[in-house]
Amino acid sequence: MRFGGEAPIGPQPSRQGKGRRMSSLTPKEGGTYQPPKPAVGKTPVWIPVALIVALIAIGAVAYSQYSGNAALQARIASLETQLQANTTKNAVELNNLQKSGTSLASDLEVVTKKVGVTTQELASARKFAEKVRLDAEQAKEQLANELATKASTTDVAANVAAAREEAALKAAEVQKSADTKISGVSGEVKTVASNLEATNRNLEESKRALVDVKNTLSDQIARNASELASLRLKGERNFTEFELKKAKKNEMQRVGDIRLELRDTDAKKQKYALIIQVDDSKLEKKDKLANEPIQFLVGRDKLRYEIVVNNVGKDTISGYLSTPKDKALSAERPATRD
Repeated sequence: MRFGGEAPIGPQPSRQGKGRRMSSLTPKEGGTYQPPKPAVGKTPVWIPVALIVALIAIGAVAYSQYSGNAALQARIASLETQLQANTTKNAVELNNLQKSGTSLASDLEVVTKKVGVTTQELASARKFAEKVRLDAEQAKEQLANELATKASTTDVAANVAAAREEAALKAAEVQKSADTKISGVSGEVKTVASNLEATNRNLEESKRALVDVKNTLSDQIARNASELASLRLKGERNFTEFELKKAKKNEMQRVGDIRLELRDTDAKKQKYALIIQVDDSKLEKKDKLANEPIQFLVGRDKLRYEIVVNNVGKDTISGYLSTPKDKALSAERPATRD
């Protein structure tokens, strides 16, 4: 039971606490209700830094591309300049080479005409001289016609005198030019004829010398056993007969004091190929015919050896090796050596 003015019995709730709880629900005295502001998060520091770094990187890339493009354009311009200069230089060099080639061709043609002149060229020179003579006669005839034309005009007396004088001068010039050309052509024809005669003499002498050499070589070659016996009787050289068979590559066979290797044979054409080992060196002889002498020098004293193959069969050859008998007298030393 409660009485007036008495405090209630028992525990009571705190007024202060109740006032706090209600303050959030009821507006304050003398003011309006304001809702609580939402909490705003603070911007992290690394975001502006990252943006700045990105902008710097983009600027660097753009500058690098710009610089690279400028350098590339400059390089392209330099290469174009060099290419143009090289093209001009090559064109000049090609022109010079063409001029040199033309000059050499002309010189070669002149030399060929002066040294190896033929009957056809002599005939051409004579035709040229005849053409010059005909041109002179034609010029004289033309002057005569002009004189006749001028004589038919009203001023016959004056024109005839002037025309005759002019005709005489022109005729003299034409005759002089024709004489000069004919003299030059005649001189060239005489020179060419003398050169041709000298060339023919040299050819005849060369033919005789070749025949003499051929006969001399033929006398020193044996084509069969009886001719080889005749050469032995002269007692001038030693002769070693041999028969070679085609063996494995680099397999040499001894003949006298040298070694031989048969590489190939052609019995139908009587041809063969041979390797000769002399003084630690190898000499290769290809497409040699039967009875064709093969000469070579041996040793420090240069002794002349000779191989002659008389018969060429299938994978075999037979012949002889000729060596000097007196090696001291047969040595081919230089002329200045004592």
